[in-house]
Amino acid sequence: MIANNLNSNEYNAYYDRYLQKIPGNLELGILLLENREEFLRLLDKMKPEDLSYSYAEGKWTIVEVIQHLIDVERIFQYRSLTLAREPGIKLPGFDHDTYVPASAAKIRTLKSLKKEFKAVRNAGIFLYQSFSKEMLESEGFISGSSTSCRALGFITAGHTKHHIEIFKEKYQI
Repeated sequence: MIANNLNSNEYNAYYDRYLQKIPGNLELGILLLENREEFLRLLDKMKPEDLSYSYAEGKWTIVEVIQHLIDVERIFQYRSLTLAREPGIKLPGFDHDTYVPASAAKIRTLKSLKKEFKAVRNAGIFLYQSFSKEMLESEGFISGSSTSCRALGFITAGHTKHHIEIFKEKYQI
């Protein structure tokens, strides 16, 4: 499965911004693996003291962004699993602006965040590899929008790429 095969009715148009950031010709598993390595290389450039940096008033700190990425990975994996096992299900959205302050990210270490991101992403790679073609194509509704299991996998990679770009542009990492 490659992102170029997605139909626009498999996800909310909001997620186009993430899908445009990934190569459309890579298989999902390879994309998630390469995307993981790119993000881990970025984390390797950071120092523990970087974690509390925010590029502007009211913007998340680096540690909060990393925790956000981990949270979104988990949520999208849950959604994918649910759609694969129970096509047609309706799932609620989530408010990432509520999750971030509730995460207690500020007490995390860079080492623990790297380890957790890698573990969570690896779990996602195994999850998507375990799905049959039919499971990957299964759809349900998330926040009222028709969404496919496979779209969530590609969106996950695009979301990470989005934040990699923000780290480089706004946080100067």
